[in-house]
Amino acid sequence: MLNFPRWKIWLTIGVCVAGVLLSLPSLFSRKAMDSLPSWIPHNQVHLGLDLQGGSYLLLQIDMETVIKERLETLLDQVRTSLRTGDIGYVDLVAEQRSVRFQVRDPQQVERAVDLVDDLATMVGGQGGLGAALGGAAGGRPDLVVTTEAGSRVVMTLSEQALEERSSQAVAQSIEIVRRRIDETGINEPSIARQGANRILVQLPGVDDPDRIKRLLGKTAKMTFRLLHPTQEVTGGRVPPGTELLDSAERDRRSGIPQKYLVRKRVEVDGASLSNASAGNNTQSGQWVVNFEFDSVGAQKFANVTKANVGRPFAIVLDNKVISAPVIREPILGGRGQISGSFTVQDANDLAVLLRAGALPAPLTIVEERTVGPDLGADAIQAGIWACLIGAVLVVAYMVASYGLFGIIANIVLFFNMILIFGILSVLQATLTLPGIAGLVLTLGMAVDANVLINERIREEYRKGRSPFASMEAGFDRALSAIIDGNLTTLITMVLLYGFGAGPVRGFAVTVSIGILTTLFCGVMLSELLMVTWLRRSRATTLPV
Repeated sequence: MLNFPRWKIWLTIGVCVAGVLLSLPSLFSRKAMDSLPSWIPHNQVHLGLDLQGGSYLLLQIDMETVIKERLETLLDQVRTSLRTGDIGYVDLVAEQRSVRFQVRDPQQVERAVDLVDDLATMVGGQGGLGAALGGAAGGRPDLVVTTEAGSRVVMTLSEQALEERSSQAVAQSIEIVRRRIDETGINEPSIARQGANRILVQLPGVDDPDRIKRLLGKTAKMTFRLLHPTQEVTGGRVPPGTELLDSAERDRRSGIPQKYLVRKRVEVDGASLSNASAGNNTQSGQWVVNFEFDSVGAQKFANVTKANVGRPFAIVLDNKVISAPVIREPILGGRGQISGSFTVQDANDLAVLLRAGALPAPLTIVEERTVGPDLGADAIQAGIWACLIGAVLVVAYMVASYGLFGIIANIVLFFNMILIFGILSVLQATLTLPGIAGLVLTLGMAVDANVLINERIREEYRKGRSPFASMEAGFDRALSAIIDGNLTTLITMVLLYGFGAGPVRGFAVTVSIGILTTLFCGVMLSELLMVTWLRRSRATTLPV
């Protein structure tokens, strides 16, 4: 046991040196680290929301909008399919979670159901969306087609379809929220799913939470559509195939937004945008947003502008017209410009939204908390004092109880904490108040290994064994107890991480890393230091 091969010695020393180098960046500011050479480790431990302040937002996805859009798409597809199949129908409506229509000729009901069945299989997006007359759809029951009163056909979204769409909407929303926040340059945001349709967002160090809320509160669904030629609403009714939308800007005198009569048909979808950036128009001096389409969007945009030269073209964002320029000439390069009364931040925010993509449904803030930096500073100070007081008490106890071996145990404890911070730095982990609690707990747990070793050595030495024999027996007999004790705690931490969330996970991660470093330091480093001392001093008595 006391025979240390050379590779083991160098491995132990190498790990300790690496821990020191990796933990050093966390002692300096980000600005100071950026000025150092690139070969020096730059990864740092980030402070969490509760330590450096910031914003906590709990967002909820409007699933009713997701269902409504799915039904509206299905409604249009059913209308087109029935007209193509020359089947007469009336009362085609979307209500609750189904699309219904009445077939005029009862003899055509079965054919109508077949068309709807083919349509469901084609556009359902799930595969296997078949349907049987008067029963559930074949294959996976995502869409159920039934008949009522002989000639009324009903297409209903199943619970499985709703659950899948909800899960997809949440996953897509998380990704888009992450993109929008990353575009703002916020370091180490925490974005996670909570429950069935909620998203938890923690933003450490945010000094403008209102801007973040504006960015996350917009669906950013952009479409490019043509305006109705007359722009007239007669008798309070809009022409078929059009809708009346407000302008994003209000009239300076009346304060009332201008109305636009916009065709419902989407000529080019904002999903085809490949890039967007804020810029300054050299002619007008106003801030604008430059956008660029992908190859598919560029072709569509070119075709529309070719066929509609001289007509106004509405750029619609979240059902509001943000710009309605006249197409003066065909735009063939797939690039365009959005102008308006933009400030610098407005233009940058719109560019961020367009680059990140549209949310599948609106997000509403159901809970909001703001932690000030002063409160975070107090928490850091309290945590540092807790660690220092705990460290002083542990160091004093070990020296008083075990003398020289207690000093060695304190050196091991120091390197243990260094290794913990080194690993946290490599992982670029976020340190929170529960994480500091985990460090304080690790501080006490780390000494347990040395206490067990020293007590075993003392016990064997009192039995009359030589110093070498006592030390070897002490390490041998303490090893199983050290591994068992730390392994059971590690299992507990794994369970906490698996079933917990947020602060609980942070605590579990910190303690788990502490357990691994404790096993290394308590066994390998302690043994190396104590055996090296014993071999060099050739002591005839042990200081325990």
